[in-house]
Amino acid sequence: MARFLIAAAHKSSGKTVISTGLAGALAARGNRVQCFKKGPDYIDPMWLAAASGRPCYNLDFNTMVSGEFTALMCARANDADVAMIEANKGLFDGVDLHGSDSNAALAVRTKTPVILVIDTNGMTRGIAPLLQGYRAFDPDVNIAGVILNKVGGPRHEGKLRAAVETYTDIPVIGAVGRNRKLDIGERHLGLTTPSETAHLDAKISEIAEIIGSSVDLDLLLNIAATAPNVPVIPRNAPKPIYQGMRIAIARDKAFGFYYADDLERFAELGAELIPFNALTDSALPDCDGLFIGGGFPETQMQALAANHALRADIKRAIDAGLPAYAECGGLMYLCDAMRWQDERHPMCGVVPADAVMHKRPQGRGYVEYTATQAHPWGAGGMTKAHEFHYARLENLPDTVTFARNLTRGAGIDGQHDALVINNLVAGFCHLRNTTDNPWVDRFLGFVNACRTA
Repeated sequence: MARFLIAAAHKSSGKTVISTGLAGALAARGNRVQCFKKGPDYIDPMWLAAASGRPCYNLDFNTMVSGEFTALMCARANDADVAMIEANKGLFDGVDLHGSDSNAALAVRTKTPVILVIDTNGMTRGIAPLLQGYRAFDPDVNIAGVILNKVGGPRHEGKLRAAVETYTDIPVIGAVGRNRKLDIGERHLGLTTPSETAHLDAKISEIAEIIGSSVDLDLLLNIAATAPNVPVIPRNAPKPIYQGMRIAIARDKAFGFYYADDLERFAELGAELIPFNALTDSALPDCDGLFIGGGFPETQMQALAANHALRADIKRAIDAGLPAYAECGGLMYLCDAMRWQDERHPMCGVVPADAVMHKRPQGRGYVEYTATQAHPWGAGGMTKAHEFHYARLENLPDTVTFARNLTRGAGIDGQHDALVINNLVAGFCHLRNTTDNPWVDRFLGFVNACRTA
């Protein structure tokens, strides 16, 4: 499996735009490109999936056990010509002081050569000691190439190349100039999503053309081809035991934070995901269960509120006992109302509280919790997840029932997360279906139990 990992010295170096451009440029040449993203992230994988034409998968130390990285990579990149992993933050950054969860550790564990993207703004000869230091810090990391980003012009590029070539043996495989056409809009949670981007195909083609003409793609593929083989771990396909089960899932501009392999797990178990648009559809599709993931419902408050029929139908269904699961933005949508920027709009009225947006994150990072006895489909052991929300629930009664006791993270009140209302579980935590937390299997098992009761 030819592969490479795009990393940087620090966050906001432009590696997502570089990665999107590389995926698009390689795909335009006829290569089947399989993308992966390190860490818990939804938006960057959307861009990588749009550019490559294939789903992008996350590799996360927090939720995945040893062996799951290579198993997922081998399974999803089996028919690809090249695999690309986009790092998060800097190459050596992570929660653990010793770097066990860093991008560098991922590169070593998966035996993947690293292409380092350097933001060269205000830098010339200083790039050499930076690269020397990164090379020396962990000799097990194969820094196989560097891409100079945000280069000021030919003179600036010449100085940078001379410094790298004189003081290091790391090849410069590309130099990308400053270009407003490479800008992707940002907001409070990071980049804007592809679904919000006008003329998406043209935008990605433009980024791919610029990056593709600035990087030596043949040299990049040659470096990727040097990656040693990794053991292929056989994976037993599950039995589709829930044939005929229908799960309604919100897929629109407000809700789109879903892990690709989580969704694939539904299909593997026989369940059909039926998408609906919370902005335009007047009723839920015929379904046995409901799943509303995260997203940006605050940016679509008016349209969500204006869809009176769907809001009423969702409340009716949950009140009647429809098994449902909601994460973060989904939780906010199910509240009595949503407030942001001096506006308040009614929502579904299932959760007795207002979801109020704040200027600063109210919960951000890794989460650990144990399920309470009230959780209708949770396991009793410690579960790892993540959260990233600017919202808080206000006016929540003291009599509510929680499904999770937190040992790390903010959740809903700093100690608990996930409200249990009838057959609904709704919280701020984002789950990942893994060996340690097969939440999709458990949720579908609960839906099936409700269906056959």
